[in-house]
Amino acid sequence: MQIKQHRLTGVKWLGSQFYNQRPNDEISLLVIHCISLPEGCYGLPHIDELFCGKLDCSADPSFNDLQGLEVSAHLLIERDGGVTQYVDFDKRAWHAGVSGFEGRKGCNDFAIGIELEGTDYSEYTEQQYQSLIKVSQLLLRHYPKLTKQRIVAHSDIAPGRKTDPGDHFDWSSYLKAL
Repeated sequence: MQIKQHRLTGVKWLGSQFYNQRPNDEISLLVIHCISLPEGCYGLPHIDELFCGKLDCSADPSFNDLQGLEVSAHLLIERDGGVTQYVDFDKRAWHAGVSGFEGRKGCNDFAIGIELEGTDYSEYTEQQYQSLIKVSQLLLRHYPKLTKQRIVAHSDIAPGRKTDPGDHFDWSSYLKAL
């Protein structure tokens, strides 16, 4: 796996329509999220469908609030460690929402968003950590403004609004491995 033209090689590509140009070329923040659709259900196609604008919101009652939602992430890391990319890294994916970091608002402008398949209250798999570490190392090498100190949880940039990736995410081991 490597980064070529702002895209990971050797991973699944599903281009999302939910992105736009960054206001400048800055990539200086990495945001870790989690998602599962329905919550706590894994290995289903619904995350891909959501990020690609193809989710049938009548497929599950919990999807009602997702009607018309335009959201994406740069990457998803599934429970088995598989990686899907939806948006090139030099583009602005729509993952952070109302957010701020070090006094700057609109983190999507300068952040890469990685979703882990999971919930705020569940453990992540060893395969996910291994993929996340590998991808993070590549990103840190490729984008010089990214540093270990600029890797944050969604909850860090949207406190009170978001809680992911949750208390079960092993920040210490993850950051130590980088």
